[in-house]
Amino acid sequence: MDVIITSRNVEVTDWLRQYIEKKVGKLEKFLPNATEAKVELSQEKTKSADAREVIQVTILNDRTVIRAEEKSSDMFAAVDTVVDKLERQIKKYKGKLRNRRRGAEQASPTPSALPLEEETGGPRIVRVKQFPVSPMSEEEAIDQMELLGHDFFVFYNVDTNSLNVLYRRKDGNYGLLQPELA
Repeated sequence: MDVIITSRNVEVTDWLRQYIEKKVGKLEKFLPNATEAKVELSQEKTKSADAREVIQVTILNDRTVIRAEEKSSDMFAAVDTVVDKLERQIKKYKGKLRNRRRGAEQASPTPSALPLEEETGGPRIVRVKQFPVSPMSEEEAIDQMELLGHDFFVFYNVDTNSLNVLYRRKDGNYGLLQPELA
């Protein structure tokens, strides 16, 4: 698995780079098919010193995207915590796959979009993402959305043969948007 480290407002020392590569590299034993881990380090200007150092890790595994983010006062502590989060997500994901395989349904997770980054100022498009879409069921889309930690997810629904948008409602349930051509 290739570990790609980028940073904004943070100096990445050799010691920090080696530490991140070692910690994130350990996740490969849980995801042997993982091709790449993108690690983004940044430092936010906040009043709270406890949340200045930010690390975001995105792992590409076959056709699945697993992502976690952590904020801390110390970058090394943030690395440890984000790796623990990812490990828990991976174990939960693999458990769901095993349970599905025992049942009648075969799991087939797919890639998804990373969230659009929004900047304050005015309503404008500041980033455009393109991503391949593979057919999946509504249940698989819920699992993928949960893995990414997003509030919405765009997917190709195998039941309706159309693009759908899955979103999390305020009451904790899910909503599904099925567009129709007018």
